[in-house]
Amino acid sequence: MGWIFSLIDASATNSAANFFPIGLQLIFAAGFVATMIALSAWVGPKRKTADKLANFASGIESHGNARQPMAIKYFLVAILFVLFDVEVIFFYPYAVNFRELGWNGFLAVLMFVAFFLIGFVYIIKKGALKWED
Repeated sequence: MGWIFSLIDASATNSAANFFPIGLQLIFAAGFVATMIALSAWVGPKRKTADKLANFASGIESHGNARQPMAIKYFLVAILFVLFDVEVIFFYPYAVNFRELGWNGFLAVLMFVAFFLIGFVYIIKKGALKWED
């Protein structure tokens, strides 16, 4: 019978009135952002000269087309870096709980490392890390 009263109390504490301050804060935050953007557009300078409308790249004069093709090796190395870098993230839960995981956890981590080593050997055999074209 006590669980009925706990359900009644829980529904009373989760009323819409409890979320009113959060909603009010969101409305004021959105209003503040909109007001500041409008104020800066209204008060800010409006001198649109050719120098101000030109692209700026760290003070270096731009030359050539920025849309020229790039070697796929850069992207391949970036993807491989992310792949093998994320592998390290999965070692953290094991390092924190290695005593609780016991031998089964150790064998699972060995299998995980073996899969990545097999992938690394495959990458090397395919020549994905060779830069000569």
